[in-house]
Amino acid sequence: MPDEDGHPSREEMSLLTVLNALSDPLRYAVVGALLREPEGTARTCASFNLPVSKSTITHHFRILREAGLVQQVDRGNSRAATLRRTDLDQRFPGLLDLISANL
Repeated sequence: MPDEDGHPSREEMSLLTVLNALSDPLRYAVVGALLREPEGTARTCASFNLPVSKSTITHHFRILREAGLVQQVDRGNSRAATLRRTDLDQRFPGLLDLISANL
């Protein structure tokens, strides 16, 4: 069962859900940008400068969070996202390497 913020546990992460989340070019770009950052780097949603409305950004990050790709924490009036590298590497070995190789 996802936690109160909608983050699934590692065991609850589904490959189909992760791949569906990655199928959108904007979400794929967000994951790619987080992969380029040092491990553990947290970035606010606005820092990605996505060419869509604030509500659409919120929607995209909800999809990423519910798929288990990112961990989000509240920072006052914004949320910061961190790539769940360890969980993704353990649940789906090689997936992040494949994404990195195709950025």
